Amino acid sequence: MDEREQLRKIRHRLAVLRHAEEVTGSVAATCCYCGISRPTFYKWRNRYEELGPKGLRDRSSRLHHSPRATKSDVVAKMVYLRQHYHFGPLEIAMYLKRYCDIEISNPPGVEDPRPPGHGPASRQPAPQTAPEALREAQTGHQVQGDVKFIASIAGVTAQKHYQFTAIDDCTRIRVLRVYPKCNQKTAVQFLDYVLERLPFRVESVQTDNGAEFQSGFCWHVLDRGICHAYIKPATPRLNGKVERSHRIDSEESSAVCSTVSSSTTPSCLTTTSSNGRTTTTSTAPRCPGRPNPGKLYWWSRHRSS
Repeated sequence: MDEREQLRKIRHRLAVLRHAEEVTGSVAATCCYCGISRPTFYKWRNRYEELGPKGLRDRSSRLHHSPRATKSDVVAKMVYLRQHYHFGPLEIAMYLKRYCDIEISNPPGVEDPRPPGHGPASRQPAPQTAPEALREAQTGHQVQGDVKFIASIAGVTAQKHYQFTAIDDCTRIRVLRVYPKCNQKTAVQFLDYVLERLPFRVESVQTDNGAEFQSGFCWHVLDRGICHAYIKPATPRLNGKVERSHRIDSEESSAVCSTVSSSTTPSCLTTTSSNGRTTTTSTAPRCPGRPNPGKLYWWSRHRSS
């Protein structure tokens, strides 16, 4: 509030006090005539009797004590990071959270868009952008990652394995690797492997909220200069490309396992003709690599009646 507005309010409040003293002689009548409450009138009168006309000025409504205010040592750290390392608001918030275990609700350095002395800023209309499906895709703009559990094969191995998969949103280039454990350490190793194998720069990585993609993995992604985004819980469709690739892998592995299991048990058919000749017909093991796995192989064995 400028000085001119302050002087106008001082003159108005002095007129209210004189009106009660010289015209009506009643505080209630003056308050009713001027449209103010009696506590407000007594507050103005007490300030005027204590400080004179200066007591009728508007005072700051700032709290004398704010328990949720940012502590002075935290402010000193933010100023130091800003002056010596030229960090922006997001970098300062990330640095304090990771190395000092300090969370800041609002990033520092964000200026209020409202001009001084004005009310809330008017909401600007959102820019008209093309839908996500119509935007031009760029290589490395987003890489989707996920983990698939590989069940043990009965009679072959009893150890569990986990397939880490990453697929580029634009080119559909897929990188996968199998690990015996599923934790943040293997997730970090897989990320380094993906960045080494992909022929372009990765800008962002999108994963679900699994335990293997939590703080340790997230900080490693940020250290590599890549953005990390989590999808909403219980919405695997947001990671649709990598989920679809896992579904195809499951279907193909199920088909191969069923083919191999049926091939390990050959079927035999024994028939005896009227002349006493016994014929045994057997199906050969069905191998997925054969061009005609359904061909019958048979032989005849003569037995005297």
